[in-house]
Amino acid sequence: MSAEIPVQIGDLEERVAAAELAWLTLDVEVETLRVEIDNFALVHHQLLGPLYAGLDELDALIAEALAARTGRPEDVLRAIEARERAGEPADPDEVPPVEPEAPRKVRPDRESQRLYRDLARRAHPDLTTDPAEQERRSVFISRVNEAYAAGDGAALEQLAEEWSTAPETAPAPGSPEREAWLHQRLEFLTARIGRLAAEQVRLERTPMGELLLLAPQEPERLLEELAEQLLARASERRAELERLLADTGVHGPDTQENPTMFAQQLPTTTAAAVPADAVLLDVREQDEWDAGHVDGALHIPIGEVVARITELPEDRLYVLCRVGGRSAQVVQYLVAQGRDAVNVDGGMYAWEAAGRPMVSGSGGDAFVL
Repeated sequence: MSAEIPVQIGDLEERVAAAELAWLTLDVEVETLRVEIDNFALVHHQLLGPLYAGLDELDALIAEALAARTGRPEDVLRAIEARERAGEPADPDEVPPVEPEAPRKVRPDRESQRLYRDLARRAHPDLTTDPAEQERRSVFISRVNEAYAAGDGAALEQLAEEWSTAPETAPAPGSPEREAWLHQRLEFLTARIGRLAAEQVRLERTPMGELLLLAPQEPERLLEELAEQLLARASERRAELERLLADTGVHGPDTQENPTMFAQQLPTTTAAAVPADAVLLDVREQDEWDAGHVDGALHIPIGEVVARITELPEDRLYVLCRVGGRSAQVVQYLVAQGRDAVNVDGGMYAWEAAGRPMVSGSGGDAFVL
């Protein structure tokens, strides 16, 4: 009977050693995946973010041009919604080129991966049970993770030279406490492996993770292909916009809010000519309103006008935004609904330039944001 105990403990030692290896290997894989996804998301934002924004702007301009041509309420509503998605108008010719400044690599090079794997296996905090040693290792591994995320091979080499293995506090082989410790360790490792596997699946199922898995070996090439597709779509949108503008007699979109598409068809007045007792509707966003607005004006952001139209009085409404583009869209919609609405040309900039009073949400000096 006594001869069986060393065999059992020996088997347990092997199982723990195998679990240690599996855990460390999976830990490295999950951290590598996390770094790759983070870097991929960063480069994706740098490279494709401006192109997506440019497409949103072109879609908004197309919707506005169509609304200006047809005057149909549903087209005006689509224009309002498209502008809300795109934000402040811009010239579609100003879509940034596909040349982000020095993007980080998505995948660290092989030598960085090797160094990181070696350091993680030697210095991981969970390789010791001593609290002070765990803390020291945690600090060190944080530096390792930071260097790996940056793809800094030189820093990883310095960290590898710096590391020295501390004495382990696990019970010595052959000691009475060793078997109980091995069972606890195996239970811990099994649970840790399960959590890491779940995290790996979660990362792979994120939007960036799914996109990265389309070309895990050549992520930069995938980004280039996506950029080419977006540029082709932008070219198609430009052609459609030019056709619509030609049909409406508008020769080209201005920068800022481009009220020229609507001005010829809408009731319009200057800021100076707005009556002192007029009912004003401000359709800017909350931060713009807080910076400076007309005292007593109604405030409904452009994206909420359709849903809150019943809140508007039946009186003539003088509609304001920053420079007159968003307000023109709202006036177009309100007129189509049979409301008496007038666009204030030049918006709050013109109101301020005319010397008309404003207040701020904070009580301080009011200004147009």
